[in-house]
Amino acid sequence: MSQERIPAEAFPPGEYLSDELKARRWTQSQFARIIGRPVQVVNDIIHGRKRITEETALEISAAFGTSAQLWINLETSYRLWKLRKAKKPDPAITRRAKQAAA
Repeated sequence: MSQERIPAEAFPPGEYLSDELKARRWTQSQFARIIGRPVQVVNDIIHGRKRITEETALEISAAFGTSAQLWINLETSYRLWKLRKAKKPDPAITRRAKQAAA
């Protein structure tokens, strides 16, 4: 079984979104109009108060010419990283899985 690689640090996908908006010289309001969402949704994603859903990932990808998978992966990686920092898996789970496989 291969060892999972865990990043030392992960960044909220909103930081990437913010960087992309700056690179394109778009305001949050402009971007919100482009994707057809309220400005508050864009602002909440940028500040990590709202997750990027599958639907939003499709909208962002259409606006930026990227894949929706990129945005979902950024969101999922960040959320898992945060969870791993807050809660370690129960070692008994691994022990029981090894016993069941034997």
